[in-house]
Amino acid sequence: MDKLIVHGGRKLSGSVNISGAKNASLPILAAALLTDEDVIIRRVPDVSDTNYMIQILSALGAQVERSSGTVRISAKDITHDAPYELVRKMRASICVMGPLLARLGKARVSLPGGCVIGDRPVDLHLKGLRAIGTVIDMEGGNMDMTTPNGLIGAEVDLRGKQGPTVLGTDNLMMAAVLAKGTTVIESAAAEPEVVDLANFLIGMGAQIEGAGTRRITIEGVEKLHGVEHTIIPDRIEAGTFMVAGAMAAEKEGITLNRICREHLAPVAEKLIEAGHNVHFNEAGTTVTVSPGAHPTGAKIVTAPHPGFPTDMQAQFSSLFAVTKGISVIEDTIFPQRFMHCAEMGRMGANIKVDSGTAVIEGVESLSAAPVMASDLRASAALVLSALTAKGSTEINRVYHIDRGYEHIDEKLLTLGADVERVQE
Repeated sequence: MDKLIVHGGRKLSGSVNISGAKNASLPILAAALLTDEDVIIRRVPDVSDTNYMIQILSALGAQVERSSGTVRISAKDITHDAPYELVRKMRASICVMGPLLARLGKARVSLPGGCVIGDRPVDLHLKGLRAIGTVIDMEGGNMDMTTPNGLIGAEVDLRGKQGPTVLGTDNLMMAAVLAKGTTVIESAAAEPEVVDLANFLIGMGAQIEGAGTRRITIEGVEKLHGVEHTIIPDRIEAGTFMVAGAMAAEKEGITLNRICREHLAPVAEKLIEAGHNVHFNEAGTTVTVSPGAHPTGAKIVTAPHPGFPTDMQAQFSSLFAVTKGISVIEDTIFPQRFMHCAEMGRMGANIKVDSGTAVIEGVESLSAAPVMASDLRASAALVLSALTAKGSTEINRVYHIDRGYEHIDEKLLTLGADVERVQE
């Protein structure tokens, strides 16, 4: 099992390229099952989550070739049974349900396991699929799904307790593209990754309107064809490096290439509010971030897109931990997502967590300590904290960060950080 050792105190400078979005890649890879023609997907990040999805596609019978960031998929002859030993490794694997039902009329997928950042039920996925004609039997931890009368369009409200469901919207949209008639998804997720999936499906011949809004309309078609598609930039990876620039960059800052300004608006606005410098180029494809002369605390309340993303609150915890004054972070989507705060406390951070809210009183500096990553974004927060901490911080369970950050240690080295990956 690998661990990262970060020797703190080095100032960052230079530029780095942002990878394709992990959270867009996963459903788009799954959507390749919707056609028997070849599909080519570019800028697929080399992270463990996309590797698991490719293994699942192969287990389902698809032929998959991967070269650098380009994946070619041929799903001519596929099976409907997604194996538990692969599905259990990644919750997002359930997004094969929609494509399998649309293409084969049946699917057998294991229920995903528990999630360390709280309850993330699949009930909204099942509600949406049932509404368009899916019969679901639960047995032995498996979901056996059939469509005895075929998939038939319907109006479905996917509103959940914590807001819209991204993967649930993806699943229903992928199933509905080959259904008879019109499907309308109300309370749909509007995240950029949902829009990217819709654009991929439209490229295959699907008829979809409204992606990026709370109401998506899908007119079913008889058949989809192959397509070439380039994944959007990863806004969470970009946001993480933007926080790194605010925390640890030289005066001139660090520059991130291959970004989308529109997707980064909530993060940029909060960094500027906290007193840091954020400059996009005219095209909105690069951003330079540098520490402000007089940073200040701020309040964050997470919300579905276009609000502040829950996937960025842990990283801002690191920033606010060394920012003078009081900051408050409330996570309305995953209220239990504060496990990184206890580990940061070991490094000297002053954070009190209660009922989904963290109150952070900034300290002068953090000090190195052995810490343990509990989930993907928590591990990113620990890396950020370690960049400015005094001494060498050992971050264990680094496999969490490898789920969603492509070669993060190599990218930090490019920016001048002192980071090493050690095998235990």
